[in-house]
Amino acid sequence: MAEAAAMPSVTVTASARDAEHRTATGLSNEKLAMWVFLASECLLFGGLISTYLLYKNRPGEVVDLAGNPVKVSELFDIPFTSVSSFVLLMSSMTMVLALAAIRRGDHSRFRLWIVSTAAFGMLFISGQVYEFTAFVREGLGFTSNVSSSAFYTLTGFHGAHVTIGIIMLFSLLALSLRGVLPSRKSETVEIVGLYWHFVDIVWIVIFTVVYLIP
Repeated sequence: MAEAAAMPSVTVTASARDAEHRTATGLSNEKLAMWVFLASECLLFGGLISTYLLYKNRPGEVVDLAGNPVKVSELFDIPFTSVSSFVLLMSSMTMVLALAAIRRGDHSRFRLWIVSTAAFGMLFISGQVYEFTAFVREGLGFTSNVSSSAFYTLTGFHGAHVTIGIIMLFSLLALSLRGVLPSRKSETVEIVGLYWHFVDIVWIVIFTVVYLIP
């Protein structure tokens, strides 16, 4: 009888402990913090995109063989950047598969999809480095004019965010290999996934504004 009477109190205590980690929105403190952070990132990228739109049509100090000024947009390799963008978008799918795997306790598949997501991210960054190198070879550097400065700042900031995301993915992999990322902690993977999906969505906007809109 005493043991039976004690069990409800333990359940209530556990429920109360779980409630302490929830906010009035029903989200955990960690997930709410990530949403707030992503909202601030929207303001940051909104400002960078607006700045680029203001200066995108300014001719640069780089000239072609005929002595005419060259714009940043004239150096774009749209097919190459489209493939690079597709690679980054594919990483969102593998991130979803990684979250689904850890929720069902399939840690081997989780590690596979996390590594795949990080690999896609690194391929994207490699493509961005190649593109920047090609621009510099053409004589269009960060300080060539305000248009190139706005372009490098916008795309460079996004590249930095992708790099941070890759570090976060490898951190999840390390935690999984150490055995300290059980299925009950899948929300940690979900929070990292929110960040990763955010940088993918931001790139869709950047790619459209920078590369596709004349």
